[in-house]
Amino acid sequence: MLSSTGWGATAGGAALIATGYAFGYGEAVALGAACVIAVVMATAWTLPRPQLGAERRIAPRKVGRGDPAEGVVALTNTGRRTRRGLRVTDRCGDQQVTVDVPLLRAGAAHDLRYALPTARRGRVPVGPLRVERTDPLGLARRIRSYGASDILVVRPRICLLPVLPSGQAHHVEGPTSDTADDGSLTFHALREYVLGDDLRRVHWRSTARTGTLMVRQMVDVSLPHTTLVLDTRQSAYASEDDFELAVDCAASIAYAAARSNFPVHLVSEAGPVLHTEGSGNDGEALLDRLALVRQSDVKSAAAAFDGLEHHRGGGALVVVTGTGDTDGLSALGRVRRRFERVTMLRIGAATAAAPDITGSGTDVPQLHIASLDALLAGWRWEAVR
Repeated sequence: MLSSTGWGATAGGAALIATGYAFGYGEAVALGAACVIAVVMATAWTLPRPQLGAERRIAPRKVGRGDPAEGVVALTNTGRRTRRGLRVTDRCGDQQVTVDVPLLRAGAAHDLRYALPTARRGRVPVGPLRVERTDPLGLARRIRSYGASDILVVRPRICLLPVLPSGQAHHVEGPTSDTADDGSLTFHALREYVLGDDLRRVHWRSTARTGTLMVRQMVDVSLPHTTLVLDTRQSAYASEDDFELAVDCAASIAYAAARSNFPVHLVSEAGPVLHTEGSGNDGEALLDRLALVRQSDVKSAAAAFDGLEHHRGGGALVVVTGTGDTDGLSALGRVRRRFERVTMLRIGAATAAAPDITGSGTDVPQLHIASLDALLAGWRWEAVR
């Protein structure tokens, strides 16, 4: 296919030839013919299909917002001729990345590396990969696609935080502690027997059905529970950057609890986001889910607290909101007594114009957070308060 330059040279050459013949200017005819011949030669240059092997991978496939990620393309010249004028183009979301390929001799291989954009969260489609061959004048090009599209997952950026202490007596060994009081244990799932398991917890019916010794896995319900309310209303935040920081803060708090194998319940005014029971992969699941959270057009945040009125009681409640509209946040007053401690994070620069909600029955500790560093400092103070 011709490039825009090639089409321009073709049109200009045809115009010069027509003008030269019409008015008897031989020089114009010669110049126009030269343009047309150059386009024909450029097309002939790019017409042979290059014999190439191309494979792209993403490293790493999951990355925190703003952290580096790169595409790596392994190119191999499987033909018998040296290839010049190659260019690799890869699409990442709504951006396009183009890298020039150095001279590639017959049988040679070369790895191309290029940075992928990670400024925004989400599942970012990458590809398909295109290899473009152009002539030296850039008049014609041949494009071939290789492979299928891939996915880069940009997750929230997090900082490592301590877990807010709550409750009276918690079994910090984890959800499967053998020393936990029986009164604090409840059935969670069935799993295969491992050496050392209590034989009194063998589930004989499942054992007979599967032919494998199965035992009941019990969880300690006295573990610290963390309930997170993430306000995703667009009106609650002064800017999109403030909302991204709010998601980062929620992710950091949830990840801290999940990393310690503690249950996490995450909701927003649009409905439940994710509930975890304290297994080993909860932290990754939380980050993957929060990578997809978007702002909503809901006017009130009250719906986020409706489901918490039937909370079993205890644990910590953390509300993450902005410094903008506070409509519906007063509903926190209906549920705050069901939790052992309640903390609110106000995301964004603290200004005199920022609405205050302390006079609406929600006089809870409020931390004004303008960065993850401020979250780390304020959260450590809150944890020892």
